[in-house]
Amino acid sequence: MKRLLLVLGITLAALPALAQPAGFSCVGAEKLEDDVFSIAFPRGSATLAEAARSPLAAAIEAALAAPERNTCILGHAGQEGGATTSIQLAAQRARAVSQALAERGIGVERLRAEARSAQFSPTVRAAEPPSRTVTIVLMPPP
Repeated sequence: MKRLLLVLGITLAALPALAQPAGFSCVGAEKLEDDVFSIAFPRGSATLAEAARSPLAAAIEAALAAPERNTCILGHAGQEGGATTSIQLAAQRARAVSQALAERGIGVERLRAEARSAQFSPTVRAAEPPSRTVTIVLMPPP
């Protein structure tokens, strides 16, 4: 891969970093009850569906109204394959929602996407099983 990039005239330093922004943590986000939004996903999918429109719009509105607050995007996947596949799917779902938020004006420095295992999923907030959701949590102001 490195050689291919060099042949194409691209150095590794020119590639964008894929790391999460440093500066805040999502530890404890799953315990918060205010400003929490749930995005349901079809089984085995990481593509935002039409049903995501309303909760996503509500989360965007809340995040834009409070620019001092960071946003945790917690992806969940249950028994949708092996353990590794489920965590990968949870991460893909969180990334899809994070990207949608960023495309609608939420600064990437305010977003942190994480995959969570099913046992950390909220149990009462989602209409769909929590194992097939992304939970968007606006963190308390610093």
